[in-house]
Amino acid sequence: MTMRKRICLCLLLVASTAAWSADMPEFHLIIKDHRFEPTQLKVPANTKFKLLVKNADSTPSEFESHEFNREKIVLPNRTISVFIGPLDKGSYKFFDDFHQDTGNGVLIVE
Repeated sequence: MTMRKRICLCLLLVASTAAWSADMPEFHLIIKDHRFEPTQLKVPANTKFKLLVKNADSTPSEFESHEFNREKIVLPNRTISVFIGPLDKGSYKFFDDFHQDTGNGVLIVE
């Protein structure tokens, strides 16, 4: 494959990925005082979505769920993106592994 074809293929992939992610629903969580806000977040069933998790604290946190198999560190004053789903209807717990006593929440999938 020529270099020109490779570049065209890469640009096509980037453009299609950007269009695909633009149509993806986004939801937001904030970590403040080592707690998730909101503690219950409603999301659509059978839909892949992007979750933006912002850490408003001055210490690191970790967004984690065994139930939908995600684990990601959130540095202080930073935001991470987590792609989740599609999930069946139900409740899925998540937590802050660094602050398990206070950092707990639930995705309510409807």
